[in-house]
Amino acid sequence: MADAAMVAPFLAVIGGASLVAVTARRLHPTDRLPSLEGWALADRSLGPVWTWFLLGGTIFTAYTFTAIPGLAYGVGAPAFFAVPYTVILCPLAFVLLPRLWNVSRRHGYITVADFVRGRYGSSLLALAVALTGILATMPYLALQLVGIRAVLVAGGLYPRGTAGDLVMVVLFAGLAVATYRYGLRAPTVIAALKAVAVFTSVGVVCWLALKGLGGPAAVFDRAALRAAEAGDASLILAPGQQSAYATLALGSALALLMYPHVLVAGFAASGPDALRKATVALPAWTALLALFGLLGIVALAAGVRAPAGGAESAVPMLVDRLMPAPLAGLVFAAITVGALVPAAVMSIAAATSFVRNVYVEYVHPTATPKRQVRVARLVSLTAKVGAVAFVFGLRDQDAINLQLLGGVWILQIFPAVAIGLFTRRLHPKALLAGWAVGMAVGTVMVVREGFSPAVPFGPADHHVEIYAGLAALLINLTVALVTTAALERLGAPRGTDTTELPSRLTARRRPETGTSNS
Repeated sequence: MADAAMVAPFLAVIGGASLVAVTARRLHPTDRLPSLEGWALADRSLGPVWTWFLLGGTIFTAYTFTAIPGLAYGVGAPAFFAVPYTVILCPLAFVLLPRLWNVSRRHGYITVADFVRGRYGSSLLALAVALTGILATMPYLALQLVGIRAVLVAGGLYPRGTAGDLVMVVLFAGLAVATYRYGLRAPTVIAALKAVAVFTSVGVVCWLALKGLGGPAAVFDRAALRAAEAGDASLILAPGQQSAYATLALGSALALLMYPHVLVAGFAASGPDALRKATVALPAWTALLALFGLLGIVALAAGVRAPAGGAESAVPMLVDRLMPAPLAGLVFAAITVGALVPAAVMSIAAATSFVRNVYVEYVHPTATPKRQVRVARLVSLTAKVGAVAFVFGLRDQDAINLQLLGGVWILQIFPAVAIGLFTRRLHPKALLAGWAVGMAVGTVMVVREGFSPAVPFGPADHHVEIYAGLAALLINLTVALVTTAALERLGAPRGTDTTELPSRLTARRRPETGTSNS
């Protein structure tokens, strides 16, 4: 159990995050009537600095900051796929997000399923996109709590039994209240605190670790020796791992941009220029992730003994060993705050997708903006409560497995969304068929391989290991192309396209509003 010297700074930071969340109403205050756009997208008012805080804080989750170093500690080099993955993500975001923002702002779209509905004139395809986003987001939300619990347990801040569960509930209670009241503005202001806390913490921990172990060269020498002794880790990719490494990086980058919480953060920007500036600066977060990965190697070199099946505890255990209790408490609090931002945005994104593309579309088409906000708040709160219940009721590995499936699932909407931004050649019914086949095949491949992200692809005697989500996407695209050709030969009608792509937009643009600095 942690002593008071660790608990006090931990509670101080968590309490500060709660107080900061209450100030969210000061972020671009408005006298407008309640609307889903205002609650879920902060009235599309965030300037480049706030957008950078929110995008980085949403994309780089607390579980990422424990799982990636844990993977580096457990298997070595393959864990660093996350670095090229987030590097690939930046130019993709630079191209896709501003283009999608233009179309969405012009037509009042709040979710990506709104765009699909308008682009293809297909309510079924839009529903598939919305439900896939919700389905993929829920285990991702639960995984944030898994990350928090791993940090708290390693630091002795998570009591056994009901008391530990109560700690988790209290941590999320302040966030739930702030998000319910202020929507996206609450995680936006917490994201600024997260950036300061996490960047500072990891810098200090890396400096202390490298200094204590004799510098980078000594760290890698020791880590290589311990990896060789263990026999299940290596600091160099084996030839057979390279295809899995490359496809996992590419597929993960494509998938991440399809998650509703990332798109919500993008839609909240004040304009395309704010988005471009924010995405150009995103590699700073990638550098932070690389440092966390390095800490996994440091933990291996330092001889940290993580529990069996709990490699994600390696870095928290390293922090507990290296730092005095007050500083360790601050680091644990920083990582915990790191989970609050993505968790809040995920719950907002799931709630918004449900309200816009299920509730209003199929249940209550005449719902007023005020009622839509009320329902979204309740669904957002329900999502958080459900995530807490999920984590308490199932093993951590169950959440990890479901999140892996979520990444495979969300990648299957890429053709409808990303390709649809540039061409409408693919028939909506063909896209729906490709989506269904990709979902089914991807799920079967992952489950058959024991929830491994890499699966054999190709002829049995000449197959390569590739990311399951990318394999399913290739099959998805093949089905969509073949079905489109068949439907065109049969003269099947298409839905009406009511969008106007950015290349055809008039020269007059909505002036960017909101803050342009922090």
